[in-house]
Amino acid sequence: MLVIELAEAVPLSAIQRLRELLVRSSARFEEKRVGEYDLNIRAESLGIYETGGVDGRRPVLVSVMGPGIGDESVFKAEHADEVDQEPLIGFTPTHAIDVVAFCNRPVDHVVTALLTAAVMDVVGGVVNAELRNDQVPVVAGLPGVIATMTDPWPAAYGSAEFLKAWAQQPGFRLLK
Repeated sequence: MLVIELAEAVPLSAIQRLRELLVRSSARFEEKRVGEYDLNIRAESLGIYETGGVDGRRPVLVSVMGPGIGDESVFKAEHADEVDQEPLIGFTPTHAIDVVAFCNRPVDHVVTALLTAAVMDVVGGVVNAELRNDQVPVVAGLPGVIATMTDPWPAAYGSAEFLKAWAQQPGFRLLK
């Protein structure tokens, strides 16, 4: 799972462009509500052709949330234990987009990262990626990294460029 932190609500025009991206990239698309999509992303639509021998259609949930959209209580719960993000990323998030994969194969980690980058290309924001301790030095020098932290847990904040560069690293794997 990756979280895109946003400084403001996503305009409806950007949600429409997001929806169009997801429809184009999906083998199966279901809109649960405006801003929440249950889908099977086609790995090849993200430029992923090596799927480790598994079907290239990967189950993913994309969910925009925050005041006025989605389950505001989920947004609040997810951000309740966060450190003060303003010094790290330049703003306090008011909204977020979760990109959640429902599998744990190596291809699912790459699909999640590259899909999140594609979503960021549409809506902007800063990705919040929790890390293992040994990943902090790997990501710290990548392009597009805005900040890293180790306390209270290891995490990196970055741009779509960061996700694309990280996904190319040998042994790439998301924490969750």
